[in-house]
Amino acid sequence: PFSPLSILISAAFLVIICDKTNKILASIFKAPANIESSYITALILCLIITPASKPNDFMFLLAAGVIAMAGKYLLFWKKKHIFNPAAAAVVTTSLLFGWYASWWVGALYMFPALLLGAFIVRKIKRSEQIFAFFAAMIITMLVSAALYHNNFILVLNNAFLESPILFFAFVMFTEPQTSPTRRTSQIIYGVIVGILFSSGLNFMGYYLTPEIALLIGNIFAYSVNMKQRLVLRLKNKILTGINLWDFTFLKPSNFSFTPGQYMEWTLVYKEVDLRGNRRYFTIASSPTETTLRIGIRLEERGSSFKRALSNFDNSQTIAAGQLGGDFILPKDGSKKLVFIAGGIGITPFRSIIKYLIDTNQKRDIVLFYANKTTDEIVYRDVFDEAEKKFGLKTIYVLGRMDPETIKKEVPDFSDRTFYLSGPHAMVDAYKGVLKDMKIRSHKIITDYFPGYV
Repeated sequence: PFSPLSILISAAFLVIICDKTNKILASIFKAPANIESSYITALILCLIITPASKPNDFMFLLAAGVIAMAGKYLLFWKKKHIFNPAAAAVVTTSLLFGWYASWWVGALYMFPALLLGAFIVRKIKRSEQIFAFFAAMIITMLVSAALYHNNFILVLNNAFLESPILFFAFVMFTEPQTSPTRRTSQIIYGVIVGILFSSGLNFMGYYLTPEIALLIGNIFAYSVNMKQRLVLRLKNKILTGINLWDFTFLKPSNFSFTPGQYMEWTLVYKEVDLRGNRRYFTIASSPTETTLRIGIRLEERGSSFKRALSNFDNSQTIAAGQLGGDFILPKDGSKKLVFIAGGIGITPFRSIIKYLIDTNQKRDIVLFYANKTTDEIVYRDVFDEAEKKFGLKTIYVLGRMDPETIKKEVPDFSDRTFYLSGPHAMVDAYKGVLKDMKIRSHKIITDYFPGYV
């Protein structure tokens, strides 16, 4: 057992070390720092390194905190770091000093609290990645138990109730910066790490610990992810509707993406609120255009991020990375589609439709665009051009759309695949409407909108 005081002291010590180290390194390297990431890393380290009770323990915490932050600035390629910072730190301390992570968080009494980690998975939409991890882990344990004649039920019980598996899976394994951004790659990543985590392999006396399993998985994730982190300057800021703005940035010549994908955007500014200085925004421009465009709703009572963005000018820079998302056109061009957008959720459709125009492709698409007022309708020029070029049918809806409207405008709705984009509440509501219309789940594709505010 550890005293609550030692846990709190260790946590406070790590938060201070990680925060100060992160700020110093960000200043030295003149890099846009993710403000909240240092606190997340510090608290992860607190839960996997035994709480300090003597001076030497604080040396371990100090080394781990500094190495974790330094890894973000030193272990990178093309401005993108490769390894999970906390995992890299404890592997390094074990190799250099013989100090090992105890993963004390994986105790029976911590089990109820660890279950709350499932909310993280739900928030960042990594359920399939987690399912693949657990499935691969359980199958590996089953095979191992059969080979060594162990009691599989007992092995499984120990794995979930008296090991760090839940914390590892829900918190560290899902870390967005060092895991894949595309669905298929996330599933493969889950299988790789699940097998390594539960294999019990050792090489020349060195066991495959959870942190090493994660670092190996990080290498796979890096190989399939976007390999660069863009630092962009503003070209234009355009008012497109009531409280609606488009920001355009010059697109680097070596950067490519698929219409409908998103990126993580990091902005450095003072007085960051608890929601941090990172957001995910869909790229509203087409790959055929010379600029990168994002469309954002800016309101006076919005987050500190959006307030800072509203004052953004071409003397500042914004970082963009983590290109990902599967909200893209199907490869089969003969598939009939229905796009349903709510408010600023129109941005991925602008990207897709502009791309179809510029590449002279024809698709059978019906677009429903819902807003509260006509003053909120944006990109009408693009949709009008698409109607002339390939017959896009656009229905502008004020207020909520009912099933009868869909049936009236799209008589063959049961043959089509539906794409939904907008605020979570809207997307969930329309998913329910479509399911009531007997549209199967695999024919309903939703956009990824974490950190919407």
